[in-house]
Amino acid sequence: MNRCYTVTGLASDLILSGDDITDRLLNALENAGGDPFRDGDILVLAESMVATAEGRIVSLDTITPSSRACELAAKYNMDPREAEIVLQESDEIIGGIPGFLLCMKGGTLLPNAGMDNSNAPQGCLVPLPADPDASAERIRMEIRKRSRAEVGVIIADSRVHPMRSGCCGIAIGCAGIPAVLDTHLSKDSAINHGFRARIAVADCIASAAELVMGESDEGIPFALVRGLGLPVSNCTGVPVADVNDCIYVQVFSGRCRNRGGNNGRM
Repeated sequence: MNRCYTVTGLASDLILSGDDITDRLLNALENAGGDPFRDGDILVLAESMVATAEGRIVSLDTITPSSRACELAAKYNMDPREAEIVLQESDEIIGGIPGFLLCMKGGTLLPNAGMDNSNAPQGCLVPLPADPDASAERIRMEIRKRSRAEVGVIIADSRVHPMRSGCCGIAIGCAGIPAVLDTHLSKDSAINHGFRARIAVADCIASAAELVMGESDEGIPFALVRGLGLPVSNCTGVPVADVNDCIYVQVFSGRCRNRGGNNGRM
């Protein structure tokens, strides 16, 4: 992989429901005075902007909370309507702290099912794109059609990680490049350790892009990563680990069992 690359933030006006994201990307690149998209470019898009363009905005005034949502809201000091949206967007509620529910969604753990209110209209929330991989592939194909460039597209979110302060980027949708690469260890290391290292390429790129992106006052919802040398293909998707292979889940579930709990499930 080429080690010399650039990461450039691309500014855009406020993105609204129904906007054409590809148009916004092309205009952002032109306004930045950059060269046209090239084969091998990787585009990183903020998930909230993609979800907004796709009409995923939910008004709290339209939500009637269920009894379960009211129960969770009382326990974790939340608006019951927000708790209801989280319930609808989650596969499972694992637990919570004041203001947040820890959810399982699409094979990953995340707070409040990934909903964003920082860039939403007053009284509204923006859930994650319904199918981030499909969104990434659709944008990739539109860019190929309009610019004739073979690019990779990553839809990124900001997440916290266990025992770390602050947020970093994570890929929730990916098209055109492999989200994870296997790197074989040396022969001796493979014999001694019996495993292969796997690099979360899309997550690493998303984190690099986070350094130049900003969706609020900055108005930079996109980033262009150029020069990485990753081959572009028709691959799509961000693989997730089986819950039984996750060391964090295994350890803390074991603690709950040992304490006579319910495996952390609610």
